[in-house]
Amino acid sequence: MTGSGRGRRLLGVEDGSFEAFSDSAGSTYLCGVVMDSGVIRDVRLAEIIVDGLDATERLLEIMEGLDLDAVILGGITFAGFNVMNPFKIFDETMVPIIVYSGVKPDNESMYQALKKNFGDWKARWGIVERLRYVYETVSFRGEPRIYFEVVGCTPSWAEETLRSAALISRIPEPVRVAGIIARGLSPFC
Repeated sequence: MTGSGRGRRLLGVEDGSFEAFSDSAGSTYLCGVVMDSGVIRDVRLAEIIVDGLDATERLLEIMEGLDLDAVILGGITFAGFNVMNPFKIFDETMVPIIVYSGVKPDNESMYQALKKNFGDWKARWGIVERLRYVYETVSFRGEPRIYFEVVGCTPSWAEETLRSAALISRIPEPVRVAGIIARGLSPFC
């Protein structure tokens, strides 16, 4: 991990739009945008299944060959309830993972939804439950608080990273750009 907030190579990860509550399994894009000092260095895409369990493997594929200081996930779930496993990603890459959210995570609602709708809810919930601590900060002056969880780094390092990545709003710029790209390429935007 580099020392200063500016100049970190960050991979922002976000998903595209998708058709929810469909009878057939759909898919959407998982987009990773590498930024360094506000400059886009790389954009990578993978397809993930709505409510599937492939987001973690697709992100590992996206990360192949990248030299990164941190990954900032735009949440813990993608394409519905396709739960990303930040522990597996960190274990396999040794790159710190920051799970960003613009709203305070409602784990009780997620637990109830997983339990009600998925036969494998225990595996999905186990990932969420392992995160345990939700931190909060103001990343961009004059904007609401953000929330984050960390794997492989300290909360203070993650907070500094999130502040340095908040270039034009409270949303980390690599995550914001990844979301724009993924939604722009999705058929359900």
